[in-house]
Amino acid sequence: MKKLTFLITLFLGIALPGMSQIEPSIELMTFYTHQWEGARDKGGRPLVSDELLDRLLNLSIEEVWGALRNEGYRCQYEGGWQMLQPGESFVGRVVTAQYMPSRPDISDQIKKLGEKEGRIGSSNSWPIDMLKHRDVYVADSYGKVENGTLIGDNLGNAIYSKSKTGVIFDGSARDMEGLKAIEGFNAFVRAFDPSYIMDMMLTSINMPIRIGNATVCAGDAVLAKPAGVIFVPAYLVEKVVLQGEFVVLRDKFGHEMLRKGVYTPGQIDARWTDEIKGAFLQWLDANPDKLPMSRADLDKFMEGRTW
Repeated sequence: MKKLTFLITLFLGIALPGMSQIEPSIELMTFYTHQWEGARDKGGRPLVSDELLDRLLNLSIEEVWGALRNEGYRCQYEGGWQMLQPGESFVGRVVTAQYMPSRPDISDQIKKLGEKEGRIGSSNSWPIDMLKHRDVYVADSYGKVENGTLIGDNLGNAIYSKSKTGVIFDGSARDMEGLKAIEGFNAFVRAFDPSYIMDMMLTSINMPIRIGNATVCAGDAVLAKPAGVIFVPAYLVEKVVLQGEFVVLRDKFGHEMLRKGVYTPGQIDARWTDEIKGAFLQWLDANPDKLPMSRADLDKFMEGRTW
């Protein structure tokens, strides 16, 4: 009976006695991110390395999108954002939060739980208190704009002091001028609005959420660029980065060959012949400074690959 109760609890996300109802248990976090084999934080959230995050930032949305699609992940991108700092990109590890329209019987319980757990202030500050360096606060606030402003410049400063990144809200923010003054901070939101947050309640932190067309899990690596945002499952980041970097190298080689008239567009855009593959490998040998990964990693990635 105890085992059955635990399984029901695990799959429904219901908290066992003594466990938080706002954050998932370590067991439930592991359930959602079971393919990750690397380091985790104390709550079980995957911790993608800084080195991989840096390399991910160098890729385009299209390169990441293509790699994810090859792995069967077709619902990880979302566009249509207003950017606080247009043209400025960022990358980081996702901390999720879900908001819903207020319902007194539930919101009162959440406030009591927060007090019991020692959480300070209004619930929209609780995810911010948890942020670490290179985290990205990602919130599903159901597209609410008026009275849906999750942060202003005070919370924006708190976020940047902890994470040094930015935020992604399927909702809104206020104090646009004050937020713009935070050097290095960026926000992807549906709109900016002068109103205060009203009639909203926080229902979970670090549970899977929906951001437009994307399903997002805590610990995902998120790439935010002018073209939109894309969420990469933690266990796939290394593979996606390698595949994206390979595409970048292939394109650099192809562009150079086209400019020099060595090959035609039809030859470069089609599956490469053995002759072109050989020329590409010679080009790699002659341009080791162009490789963002080690040659050993690249050679391993290219083994058995159909070009």
